[in-house]
Amino acid sequence: MSILFSGDFHANARGELTLLTNDTLLNKFGAEIYSNVNYHIILGDGGFGWENNEKRDKYNYKKLAERSFPILVVQGNHEPIYGMKNVKEIDIGIGEKVLVINKKPFTAYLKRGNIYTIDGIKFLVLGGALSIDKYRRTENKSWWKNEYWSDKEKKDLFELLEKNNSFDCIISHTGPWHINVKLFHYSYPLSIGGNYEKINDKVAKLNDEIHEKIYFNEWWCGHFHQNLYYYDSDKNRGYQYLYKSTKILEKNLDRITVFNEHGMMKR
Repeated sequence: MSILFSGDFHANARGELTLLTNDTLLNKFGAEIYSNVNYHIILGDGGFGWENNEKRDKYNYKKLAERSFPILVVQGNHEPIYGMKNVKEIDIGIGEKVLVINKKPFTAYLKRGNIYTIDGIKFLVLGGALSIDKYRRTENKSWWKNEYWSDKEKKDLFELLEKNNSFDCIISHTGPWHINVKLFHYSYPLSIGGNYEKINDKVAKLNDEIHEKIYFNEWWCGHFHQNLYYYDSDKNRGYQYLYKSTKILEKNLDRITVFNEHGMMKR
């Protein structure tokens, strides 16, 4: 059994759905590998539930329902889930409860600061990132305060990590700050302008604090709209950034296998 991963979806605002249809995925991975997928995880910015976007959501769900597996979403930034009231939480047997926003296909957000075990893979789920348009559009009503971690959320997480700090994979929206800087400082200069806000992000800096307290094999995230993989040979761990690309993750015994589109890589 395995898990399909993709980057930001944005409610298909930039044609992301074309990468995730049943026919496209079957062509990318082949029937043998694709038939084993049990879940699809979107690494933040699912974008489901925007006001006045019902028609697009209906179309997206219709196409996504042609596949046979549920969708789980990491909480991103500038995300409607933060403004939703009375979202139903249910237990689907992967550890903590999930926040359900659609029945068919089953679509739910993972709760940040929680541990989930999905198809035998132990995940620490983080989430959130800076919404740079908060500063560019002061009247923006679609930015929510709770896209940032509350003091209680941070306290609860660090208490959890004192007892449980070893994971197969970390999944978040933005990555750890020091890795973001290493990979993207040319694209997002560390000076005012040039999307300074996107890289100089307090959520990423919180990820750095978490990073120092945990053990893991892989850290997967989105947010930067680029596909990059960085391997730290000193610490024997990898950092995968995804956008318009998909990968399938599988664990057999202690080995994690990553299936790339039209090929395979083991790590």
